[in-house]
Amino acid sequence: MIKKFVIKKSACVTVAVVFGLSLFALAQADAAASSPAAAAATAPNAPSAAAAAAAKATGTKVGTINIEQAIFASNEGRRDFDVLAKKFEPKQNELKGSADEIDSLKKQLNAQQDKLNEESRDKLVKQIEAKQKVFDRSTQDAQEDFQGQQGEIGNKILTKMAPLIVKYASENGYGMILDTSQQWPRGPVIWYGPAVDITQPIVEAFNVQSGVAAPAAGSVAPKPVRPGTSPPSKPAAAPATKPPASTPPKQ
Repeated sequence: MIKKFVIKKSACVTVAVVFGLSLFALAQADAAASSPAAAAATAPNAPSAAAAAAAKATGTKVGTINIEQAIFASNEGRRDFDVLAKKFEPKQNELKGSADEIDSLKKQLNAQQDKLNEESRDKLVKQIEAKQKVFDRSTQDAQEDFQGQQGEIGNKILTKMAPLIVKYASENGYGMILDTSQQWPRGPVIWYGPAVDITQPIVEAFNVQSGVAAPAAGSVAPKPVRPGTSPPSKPAAAPATKPPASTPPKQ
Protein backbone atom coordinates (compact mmCIF):
# COMPACT_ATOMS: atom_id res chain seq x y z
CA MET A 1 0.00 0.00 0.00
CA ILE A 2 1.39 3.41 -0.94
CA LYS A 3 1.83 5.79 1.96
CA LYS A 4 1.40 9.50 1.37
CA PHE A 5 2.61 12.45 3.36
CA VAL A 6 -0.67 14.36 3.46
CA ILE A 7 -0.98 17.57 5.43
CA LYS A 8 -4.53 17.71 6.72
CA LYS A 9 -6.33 20.50 8.53
CA SER A 10 -6.46 19.31 12.08
CA ALA A 11 -7.69 22.81 12.65
CA CYS A 12 -11.01 21.53 11.32
CA VAL A 13 -11.51 19.27 14.33
CA THR A 14 -10.01 21.72 16.83
CA VAL A 15 -12.00 24.63 15.47
CA ALA A 16 -15.25 22.65 15.51
CA VAL A 17 -14.74 21.80 19.18
CA VAL A 18 -13.90 25.37 20.11
CA PHE A 19 -16.85 26.70 18.14
CA GLY A 20 -19.12 24.32 19.99
CA LEU A 21 -18.06 25.80 23.33
CA SER A 22 -20.17 28.89 22.49
CA LEU A 23 -19.65 32.06 20.54
CA PHE A 24 -20.92 33.96 23.54
CA ALA A 25 -18.07 32.73 25.73
CA LEU A 26 -15.52 33.33 23.01
CA ALA A 27 -16.69 36.88 22.58
CA GLN A 28 -16.20 37.57 26.28
CA ALA A 29 -12.80 35.89 26.36
CA ASP A 30 -11.64 37.79 23.29
CA ALA A 31 -12.65 41.13 24.77
CA ALA A 32 -10.85 40.40 28.04
CA ALA A 33 -7.70 39.11 26.31
CA SER A 34 -7.44 42.08 23.98
CA SER A 35 -7.68 44.67 26.76
CA PRO A 36 -6.69 43.42 30.24
CA ALA A 37 -6.69 46.94 31.68
CA ALA A 38 -10.17 47.66 30.38
CA ALA A 39 -11.41 44.33 31.69
CA ALA A 40 -10.03 45.10 35.13
CA ALA A 41 -11.71 48.49 35.14
CA THR A 42 -15.06 47.07 34.05
CA ALA A 43 -17.66 45.76 36.47
CA PRO A 44 -17.65 41.92 36.65
CA ASN A 45 -21.17 41.68 35.24
CA ALA A 46 -20.54 44.04 32.28
CA PRO A 47 -20.24 41.89 29.12
CA SER A 48 -18.42 42.85 25.93
CA ALA A 49 -20.37 44.55 23.15
CA ALA A 50 -20.66 41.31 21.19
CA ALA A 51 -21.64 39.30 24.25
CA ALA A 52 -24.22 41.93 25.18
CA ALA A 53 -25.66 41.72 21.70
CA ALA A 54 -25.99 37.96 22.07
CA ALA A 55 -27.62 38.31 25.47
CA LYS A 56 -30.24 40.72 24.10
CA ALA A 57 -30.88 38.80 20.89
CA THR A 58 -34.57 38.29 20.25
CA GLY A 59 -34.36 36.96 16.70
CA THR A 60 -36.14 33.79 15.72
CA LYS A 61 -34.37 32.89 12.46
CA VAL A 62 -32.07 29.88 12.29
CA GLY A 63 -28.92 30.28 10.25
CA THR A 64 -25.92 28.16 9.32
CA ILE A 65 -22.23 28.82 8.91
CA ASN A 66 -19.44 26.58 7.68
CA ILE A 67 -16.91 27.77 10.23
CA GLU A 68 -14.04 25.87 8.61
CA GLN A 69 -14.73 27.44 5.25
CA ALA A 70 -15.08 30.88 6.81
CA ILE A 71 -11.66 30.58 8.45
CA PHE A 72 -9.78 29.10 5.53
CA ALA A 73 -11.45 31.30 2.90
CA SER A 74 -10.78 34.56 4.73
CA ASN A 75 -7.91 36.71 3.48
CA GLU A 76 -6.07 36.25 6.76
CA GLY A 77 -6.58 32.50 6.71
CA ARG A 78 -5.42 32.14 3.12
CA ARG A 79 -2.38 34.29 3.84
CA ASP A 80 -1.35 32.46 7.01
CA PHE A 81 -1.91 28.97 5.64
CA ASP A 82 0.04 29.81 2.50
CA VAL A 83 2.95 31.00 4.66
CA LEU A 84 2.75 27.78 6.66
CA ALA A 85 2.74 25.62 3.52
CA LYS A 86 5.84 27.42 2.21
CA LYS A 87 7.53 26.94 5.57
CA PHE A 88 7.12 23.18 5.25
CA GLU A 89 8.24 22.90 1.61
CA PRO A 90 11.87 22.05 2.56
CA LYS A 91 10.68 19.21 4.78
CA GLN A 92 8.36 18.03 2.01
CA ASN A 93 11.25 17.98 -0.45
CA GLU A 94 13.42 16.15 2.07
CA LEU A 95 10.79 13.45 2.52
CA LYS A 96 10.34 13.14 -1.22
CA GLY A 97 14.08 12.60 -1.57
CA SER A 98 13.96 9.85 1.06
CA ALA A 99 11.02 8.21 -0.66
CA ASP A 100 12.79 8.28 -4.01
CA GLU A 101 15.86 6.69 -2.43
CA ILE A 102 13.80 3.86 -0.97
CA ASP A 103 12.04 3.34 -4.30
CA SER A 104 15.41 3.10 -6.01
CA LEU A 105 16.62 0.48 -3.52
CA LYS A 106 13.44 -1.53 -4.01
CA LYS A 107 13.90 -1.52 -7.77
CA GLN A 108 17.49 -2.64 -7.26
CA LEU A 109 16.31 -5.50 -5.06
CA ASN A 110 13.66 -6.60 -7.55
CA ALA A 111 16.07 -6.43 -10.47
CA GLN A 112 18.99 -8.21 -8.81
CA GLN A 113 17.39 -10.60 -6.35
CA ASP A 114 18.00 -13.60 -8.60
CA LYS A 115 21.68 -12.65 -8.91
CA LEU A 116 22.31 -11.82 -5.24
CA ASN A 117 23.35 -14.42 -2.73
CA GLU A 118 21.29 -14.76 0.43
CA GLU A 119 23.61 -12.61 2.54
CA SER A 120 23.62 -9.72 0.05
CA ARG A 121 19.88 -9.90 -0.45
CA ASP A 122 19.19 -9.88 3.30
CA LYS A 123 21.54 -6.94 3.74
CA LEU A 124 19.69 -4.94 1.09
CA VAL A 125 16.31 -5.87 2.56
CA LYS A 126 17.40 -4.70 6.02
CA GLN A 127 18.72 -1.46 4.53
CA ILE A 128 15.34 -0.79 2.90
CA GLU A 129 13.45 -1.63 6.09
CA ALA A 130 15.66 0.67 8.19
CA LYS A 131 15.21 3.59 5.78
CA GLN A 132 11.47 2.93 5.61
CA LYS A 133 11.22 3.07 9.40
CA VAL A 134 13.04 6.41 9.53
CA PHE A 135 10.87 7.75 6.71
CA ASP A 136 7.64 6.72 8.44
CA ARG A 137 8.70 8.34 11.71
CA SER A 138 9.81 11.56 10.00
CA THR A 139 6.55 11.71 8.03
CA GLN A 140 4.45 11.31 11.15
CA ASP A 141 6.45 13.95 13.04
CA ALA A 142 6.13 16.43 10.17
CA GLN A 143 2.41 15.71 9.84
CA GLU A 144 1.78 16.30 13.54
CA ASP A 145 3.89 19.47 13.56
CA PHE A 146 2.05 20.89 10.54
CA GLN A 147 -1.36 20.01 11.91
CA GLY A 148 -0.53 21.55 15.28
CA GLN A 149 0.46 24.83 13.65
CA GLN A 150 -2.64 24.73 11.44
CA GLY A 151 -4.79 24.35 14.54
CA GLU A 152 -3.13 27.36 16.15
CA ILE A 153 -3.82 29.50 13.10
CA GLY A 154 -7.43 28.34 12.88
CA ASN A 155 -8.15 28.98 16.54
CA LYS A 156 -6.48 32.39 16.42
CA ILE A 157 -8.72 33.46 13.54
CA LEU A 158 -11.85 31.97 15.10
CA THR A 159 -11.23 33.86 18.33
CA LYS A 160 -11.27 37.12 16.36
CA MET A 161 -14.14 36.05 14.13
CA ALA A 162 -16.48 34.82 16.88
CA PRO A 163 -17.65 38.25 18.14
CA LEU A 164 -18.33 39.26 14.54
CA ILE A 165 -20.58 36.22 14.07
CA VAL A 166 -22.48 37.05 17.25
CA LYS A 167 -22.91 40.67 16.17
CA TYR A 168 -24.05 39.75 12.65
CA ALA A 169 -26.54 37.18 13.94
CA SER A 170 -27.99 39.62 16.47
CA GLU A 171 -28.35 42.46 13.97
CA ASN A 172 -30.01 40.24 11.36
CA GLY A 173 -32.66 38.55 13.49
CA TYR A 174 -30.99 35.17 14.08
CA GLY A 175 -31.75 33.33 17.27
CA MET A 176 -29.53 30.35 16.46
CA ILE A 177 -26.51 29.65 14.22
CA LEU A 178 -25.54 26.05 13.42
CA ASP A 179 -22.10 24.97 12.23
CA THR A 180 -22.16 22.89 9.03
CA SER A 181 -18.42 22.13 8.91
CA GLN A 182 -19.16 18.48 9.64
CA GLN A 183 -21.71 16.75 7.43
CA TRP A 184 -24.51 14.75 8.99
CA PRO A 185 -24.41 12.35 10.83
CA ARG A 186 -21.09 13.66 12.19
CA GLY A 187 -22.58 17.15 12.31
CA PRO A 188 -25.96 18.31 13.65
CA VAL A 189 -27.48 19.59 10.39
CA ILE A 190 -29.27 17.14 8.10
CA TRP A 191 -30.22 19.62 5.40
CA TYR A 192 -30.20 23.36 4.83
CA GLY A 193 -30.69 25.77 1.96
CA PRO A 194 -28.27 28.49 0.81
CA ALA A 195 -30.69 31.23 1.88
CA VAL A 196 -29.94 30.62 5.57
CA ASP A 197 -26.15 30.33 5.23
CA ILE A 198 -24.15 33.31 6.50
CA THR A 199 -20.66 32.02 5.68
CA GLN A 200 -19.93 34.42 2.82
CA PRO A 201 -21.21 37.55 4.58
CA ILE A 202 -19.06 36.67 7.61
CA VAL A 203 -15.98 36.16 5.43
CA GLU A 204 -16.54 39.50 3.74
CA ALA A 205 -17.11 41.31 7.03
CA PHE A 206 -14.07 39.67 8.61
CA ASN A 207 -11.89 40.66 5.65
CA VAL A 208 -12.91 44.29 6.19
CA GLN A 209 -12.30 44.04 9.93
CA SER A 210 -8.90 42.33 9.60
CA GLY A 211 -7.62 44.73 6.94
CA VAL A 212 -5.68 41.89 5.30
CA ALA A 213 -5.45 42.32 1.54
CA ALA A 214 -6.93 39.69 -0.76
CA PRO A 215 -4.49 37.11 -2.18
CA ALA A 216 -3.10 37.62 -5.66
CA ALA A 217 -5.52 37.08 -8.54
CA GLY A 218 -5.76 33.46 -9.59
CA SER A 219 -5.10 31.96 -6.18
CA VAL A 220 -7.64 29.46 -4.90
CA ALA A 221 -8.97 29.43 -1.35
CA PRO A 222 -8.04 26.21 0.48
CA LYS A 223 -10.80 23.78 1.31
CA PRO A 224 -11.10 21.87 4.58
CA VAL A 225 -9.92 18.28 4.53
CA ARG A 226 -11.46 15.49 6.52
CA PRO A 227 -10.12 11.99 7.22
CA GLY A 228 -10.73 9.63 4.35
CA THR A 229 -10.93 12.29 1.66
CA SER A 230 -8.50 13.17 -1.07
CA PRO A 231 -6.23 16.11 -0.24
CA PRO A 232 -6.99 19.41 -2.02
CA SER A 233 -4.47 21.96 -3.20
CA LYS A 234 -2.12 23.50 -0.68
CA PRO A 235 -2.10 24.69 2.02
CA ALA A 236 -4.70 22.07 2.84
CA ALA A 237 -2.29 19.45 1.56
CA ALA A 238 1.29 19.45 0.47
CA PRO A 239 2.42 17.48 -2.60
CA ALA A 240 2.08 13.78 -1.93
CA THR A 241 5.22 11.72 -1.38
CA LYS A 242 5.08 8.11 -2.46
CA PRO A 243 7.29 5.81 -0.43
CA PRO A 244 7.32 2.08 -1.01
CA ALA A 245 5.46 -0.42 1.08
CA SER A 246 6.77 -0.63 4.64
CA THR A 247 8.01 -4.20 4.18
CA PRO A 248 9.97 -5.01 1.02
CA PRO A 249 9.44 -8.43 -0.51
CA LYS A 250 11.77 -11.20 0.51
CA GLN A 251 12.47 -13.81 -2.03
